[in-house]
Amino acid sequence: MSTFFEPLLSAKQAAEMLGGIHLKTLQKMARANQIPGHRIGRAWFFRASELDQWLRLESSGQADRSNGKEHTR
Repeated sequence: MSTFFEPLLSAKQAAEMLGGIHLKTLQKMARANQIPGHRIGRAWFFRASELDQWLRLESSGQADRSNGKEHTR
């Protein structure tokens, strides 16, 4: 059985992937659980697949903006 490990993106790479948003904005959103991220020590890391899923939910209007959680319609 093989396990796939998805490499983590640095905060800078993730910010660029999301259209060049400001690095501090991305980190603030991750701290507030508004965007999926993983804090390891003092640094933030992101999975491209999680950011893609989050972006699809945001653009389709399926994300509940009041608490950062998705909801069903």
